[in-house]
Amino acid sequence: MKRTTRWGGLAVLLGAAIAIAAIAGATGGHAATDAKKPIVIGWAFDSSGNMAPFDNPALAAAKIRVKQINAKGGVLGRRLQIKTCNTQGNNPATAKACAVSLLGQGSNIIFTTCDVDYATPVVQAAINRGVLAVAPCIGTDQMGPKRFAAKGKLAFSFGNVAQDEGSAMAQYAWSRGWKSAALATNTYLVYFKNVVQAFDKRFRQLGGKIVDRESYATGANNVNSAVTRLNSHKASVYVTSTAFGELPAFVSGIRSLGNKTPILNSWAGDGTYWATSNPKVTNYYFVTFASVFGDDPSTAVRAMIASLKAAGAAPGTGGFLGGADAIDGVVTAIKRAHGSTKGSALSAQLVKFKRVPVLGGRISFSTKLHTVYGRDYRVIQIQNNKASFKGLVRAKVIPTL
Repeated sequence: MKRTTRWGGLAVLLGAAIAIAAIAGATGGHAATDAKKPIVIGWAFDSSGNMAPFDNPALAAAKIRVKQINAKGGVLGRRLQIKTCNTQGNNPATAKACAVSLLGQGSNIIFTTCDVDYATPVVQAAINRGVLAVAPCIGTDQMGPKRFAAKGKLAFSFGNVAQDEGSAMAQYAWSRGWKSAALATNTYLVYFKNVVQAFDKRFRQLGGKIVDRESYATGANNVNSAVTRLNSHKASVYVTSTAFGELPAFVSGIRSLGNKTPILNSWAGDGTYWATSNPKVTNYYFVTFASVFGDDPSTAVRAMIASLKAAGAAPGTGGFLGGADAIDGVVTAIKRAHGSTKGSALSAQLVKFKRVPVLGGRISFSTKLHTVYGRDYRVIQIQNNKASFKGLVRAKVIPTL
C-alpha cells in the first residue's frame, strides 16, 4: 500500500514536471517571438498647420535615423518602426483620436508635436495608458510632472529647456564682452518668456547689467513700439526670443533706426528664411541645435543634413535634430532597461541621463527637468543675410525661475 502510494505520488510529480516543462517551453518560444517583434513608435504630427515647420523636419530626421539603426540590427535584435497619424493642425479632438488610433495599433512609445499645448491631448492619452510620451523639440519644463502631475513622469522632450537655453545665451554674451543688455520679451509663448527670464537672471549673476526690459506679443501689433523704446537705451546687446512675423519686424525695425547693436535670439530665431532684403540682417546671433548652413562642427550632423537633402527634406533650421536625438535617446533607454518598452522602465532610465551621447552631442535629464539641458549649442551669426557657425556654448548654471 505504501509502495503504491509512493509510486503513484511520483507519477503525479513526474507528470506535473513534464507539464511545467511543456508550459515553460511554450512560454519561452512565445517570449522569443515577442522579442523579434518591432518596437513601434506612434507619431502624431502636424503635416500642414502651425507646427508643420517643426514637426516635419523632426519626423524626416527620425525616419532616417531609424533606417540607420535597423541597418545595424535594430535594438537588441528588434527593428524600430514608425507609424504616423496626421493631427491636421493639432485640432484637440483629432490629436486625441490620432493617439488612440496609434495606441490601438500597438505603439510602444508615442511621439508628439513640438508645442506642449498642442501636444497635451496626445500626451494624456499615452501616459494614461502607462506609455512613454516624447516630443522632439518642446522647449519648456512643462513636458513632465509640472504640467501632467504624477503621470507626467512618463513625458519627456528632446528640445532644449528654456532655462538652459537662456542661460547659455547669457554665457555667450558675457564671453563676448557684452556687459550690458536690453531685453525684449515676446509674451505669446511660455518658452519665449522663460528664455528671456533665464538670460536676465544668469546675465546678472555673471556681472552683467540689464538697462531696459520691454515686451510685445505675436499678433498684438506692438513690436514696433517696443523697438522704439528699446532703441532709446544704449546696450551692448539686445536680447529676445521670438519667431513668426515679429522676428523680421523686430530686427528690421532696429536696423531701420540706424542702430547696429548686436541682437541675440534663441532657437526660435534660427534660419534665414525670414531675412529681409532691405535692410539686410546684420550683427544678428542665435543659438540652436545644429547649423544647417554647411558648417556644423559635427561630421555626423552634416551627414544627417546631407541625407535629409537627398530625401527632399532639406532642413531650414536646426530643429530637425530633435527627431534624430529623440530616437537615439529612446534607443539608449530601451537598452539600459534590458529591452523593456514599458513607460515606467524607460522613464526610470531617462531621468538618469547625464551627458548621454546622441547624434547632436550630449544631453541630460533629471527628475525635475524632463526637457533636455546641458546641450552644446551652436552659435550662428547672420551678417548681410548670410549665416555662419561661430562656436559652441554650454550653460554652466540652470537658473531657477
